[in-house]
Amino acid sequence: MTQPTIATRDGSTTTVTAETLEDVRQRLRGPLLTPDDEGFEEATRIWNGMIERTPALVVQPTGTADVVAAVDYAREHDLLLSVKGGGHNIAGTALADGGVTIDMSRLRGVLVDPEEGTATAQAGCLIGDIDRETQLHGLVTPGGFVSETGLAGLTLGGGFGYLTRRFGWTVDNLLEVEIVTAAGEVRRASRDENEDLFWAIRGAGHNFGAVTSFTYRLHEVGPTVYGGLVAWPFERADEILEAYRELTAEAPRELTVFTILRRAPPAPFVPEEWHGKRICAMSVCYSGDLGDVDEVLAPIRALEDPVVDQLRELPYTRLQSYLDATQPKGNHYYWKTEFAAELSDDLLSTARDLTGENPIPGGQMVFAHIGGALNEHDPGDGAVGNRDARFAFGAAGMWQPDDPNGDRYREWVRDAWERFRPFSTGGNYINFQTADESEDRIRATYGDNYDRLVETKKRYDPENVFRVNRNIRPE
Repeated sequence: MTQPTIATRDGSTTTVTAETLEDVRQRLRGPLLTPDDEGFEEATRIWNGMIERTPALVVQPTGTADVVAAVDYAREHDLLLSVKGGGHNIAGTALADGGVTIDMSRLRGVLVDPEEGTATAQAGCLIGDIDRETQLHGLVTPGGFVSETGLAGLTLGGGFGYLTRRFGWTVDNLLEVEIVTAAGEVRRASRDENEDLFWAIRGAGHNFGAVTSFTYRLHEVGPTVYGGLVAWPFERADEILEAYRELTAEAPRELTVFTILRRAPPAPFVPEEWHGKRICAMSVCYSGDLGDVDEVLAPIRALEDPVVDQLRELPYTRLQSYLDATQPKGNHYYWKTEFAAELSDDLLSTARDLTGENPIPGGQMVFAHIGGALNEHDPGDGAVGNRDARFAFGAAGMWQPDDPNGDRYREWVRDAWERFRPFSTGGNYINFQTADESEDRIRATYGDNYDRLVETKKRYDPENVFRVNRNIRPE
């Protein structure tokens, strides 16, 4: 076996002997994989196929002790280190190129306490894992909207989805974590213990250690909700967007509607004659009393003659997963997004115009309806901030890996961003940042919370061991 060359934190490399690797293996219960080992390729596959990063070593912990051993080894030898939860990240920060990646995929247990209304999930869980277990009891914690997203990465960046308007950011429902710090210490953090660390974890958590478990507050929702996809011809964009603005201004918190402007995919539920044609779609979730659904959705039903109508009663777990197929693993993804406080005339017309010009086959303009409960918290309640956001919006590009026009598509997304960026609150969602975005964008995410994050980073990770992320430098 060849001796691996591993990237160090200072940008150089070091060679690891077979004896050293064997020593590391003796510290672990779970596998230590090199590129020569079976399972390495699968362990380093991530959602965004555009990312070309290959670790030298992958540790797959089977418990917290393995995470401690991996962090200690990387710190002691100044090795580049990353943590991979679900690997469903636009920037590809799950992988340490040439370094050591801790792959949490073997840690997928969920323990639900229906009496206490809590759930504890391990760091390798996907959103679908926790939804599946909590819905046995008719309970949820607000997560994302693609079930294959990693729960850890979603949470550590703040987290939003269909239930955010009712219950806030995902981190507003986080009660406690177990974390391995850069010093290799196992700590619990909550509002009552290691409070400063817990504050930072709720929105910037990738920077402060390897979280091994999360405990969430649960709420009664499901197991049946009402929702799905409904779409109209793009030629009706002005009418649809105006109706969307009016609907979201008055919607009860139990109703969340995302609007998507794109070409219709060749999906089974889309009439064949509409495949590839531009549409205006709404992705709907109503989690309230089903007896009120006709009244609540009347503004949508008033938009007659849809070309697609999938609105119906369905299991919450099905609603959480029906968009999975629209974002297949391995395609190339490139996004630019912002937060907005309102849907102005100019913002809506810009989105309409950009959709008409969009050259990307799988490209789309998206408005994600948030606000509600998240707006009620103080801006300093958790690092996540952005308490003035009512919408997340932006341009999302998706294309096949062998499409020769990738450079042109990325340039179009960047140009589109310049046109819609003036409508931003100034904030943006850290989990939607691409790898090429500057430190100024990270500062914009956290706003007035940024300086406090730097001070917290100095206390818990002064050597910046956890730097393969949207990094807050301890300086």
